[in-house]
Amino acid sequence: MILYNTLGQKKMDFVPHSGKKVNMYTCGPTVYHFAHIGNLRTYIMEDVLEKYLRYAGYDVTRVMNITDVGHLTSDADTGDDKMVEGAKREHKTVMEIAKYYTDAFFEDCKKLNIKTPDVVEPATNCIDDFIKMVSKLMDDGYAYFAGGNVYFDTSKLDNYYVFGNMNADDLEVGVRDDVDSDENKRNKTDFVLWFTKSKFEDQALKWDSPWGVGYPGWHIECSSISIKHLGEHLDIHCGGVDNAFPHHTNEIAQSEAYLGHKWCNYWFHVLHLNDARGKMSKSKGEFLTVSLLEEKGYNPLVYRMFCLQSHYRKPLTFSYDSLDNTAKAYDKLIKRIASLKDDGEVDEAAAEALDAKFREALDNDLNTSLGLTAVYDVLKADTNDATKKFVIAEFDKVLGLDLVSEKSDDEDSLDAEIEALIAKRQEARANKDWATADLIRDELAARNIKLIDTPDGIKWEKTE
Repeated sequence: MILYNTLGQKKMDFVPHSGKKVNMYTCGPTVYHFAHIGNLRTYIMEDVLEKYLRYAGYDVTRVMNITDVGHLTSDADTGDDKMVEGAKREHKTVMEIAKYYTDAFFEDCKKLNIKTPDVVEPATNCIDDFIKMVSKLMDDGYAYFAGGNVYFDTSKLDNYYVFGNMNADDLEVGVRDDVDSDENKRNKTDFVLWFTKSKFEDQALKWDSPWGVGYPGWHIECSSISIKHLGEHLDIHCGGVDNAFPHHTNEIAQSEAYLGHKWCNYWFHVLHLNDARGKMSKSKGEFLTVSLLEEKGYNPLVYRMFCLQSHYRKPLTFSYDSLDNTAKAYDKLIKRIASLKDDGEVDEAAAEALDAKFREALDNDLNTSLGLTAVYDVLKADTNDATKKFVIAEFDKVLGLDLVSEKSDDEDSLDAEIEALIAKRQEARANKDWATADLIRDELAARNIKLIDTPDGIKWEKTE
């Protein structure tokens, strides 16, 4: 398998540190608001990577943090904690906000067929681990105390800009925010490991530490949680490209200073989802979430397919017209696969040849677009339907598009019954027989059936 490694800025053979064992870390969400679909593009592509590694025979352990403290509104270690900001906005406690949006995030992941990582660790569970790491960095001369905060001293490093596309002129104070300079820093690239001063009177979560009552910086979380669960050698670290600097740069600095050796070999970064205004964010334009797409009548897996049609290292531009085209392609594909018959034994030689094409696509820097093409190639292949269904089901272990229905005959019969009721209700409405229409509506609601108006007519889904 070949992967593009941001650390070397080139494609490289993927060779794990320990044979077939892969330690994989994913930067998790800051749970102060819903995830927008731009955030979720990254998680979809990371999910495909993990699933393909497993498909290819690797033993993967994947860890993800939940940032419920320490992520400030500025990349320059200033401003409010995002969690405190969310709590103020909704008049709730920080932990109420954290639980609500953590649950919402994983509900979105479920709808998108994103597998939950093997370990999910909230930052607030690991305060002692953070203090231990910061203490060692101070003891080893990589950190200093100034103005109430503990800072990492980047001047101790031979090369801070490890991703090779940054230089000292790129950072005056922060990357994305115009803020006042922190006069406590010895160097403008230094970053906070532990806060006791930073609009501290507004901070809801704080803990005792050797440096005073305070809370951890954002960057220390991922390093410490990764080392806690995956040990001193990390194979793949994933995240959105906007995290490469300064977050991942700072992770490398503190982790390798703490461990005394190279920490992570491969860095997998997913590029932005854009719309007509540029990079998608929570602060501008329509706030696009999975729930909003559902309200507009889209199956969340249509959005997953939309993402898979593009390479993860290319910016992807979202529009409803593009999503409509993907929805039509998805529906046609599902119907075509559903028409395949169980007509005999699987031809193992044919299945192996088709699988080789799929692996060739994914082995080449996770080319999901060609992976989807491999599905269509299966449908056109000169082999029986049983083989086609088997191979597509195997591919879908990676693609996660629910391509092969696993419904029983009873479930199919129930679906047909619901469709008939909906058609009967539509006929009653057309005839202005409102009483019958209302009775059918109430019956469907009692069976937890939600009706959705779409440009292509009435669609439905089960709410439980």
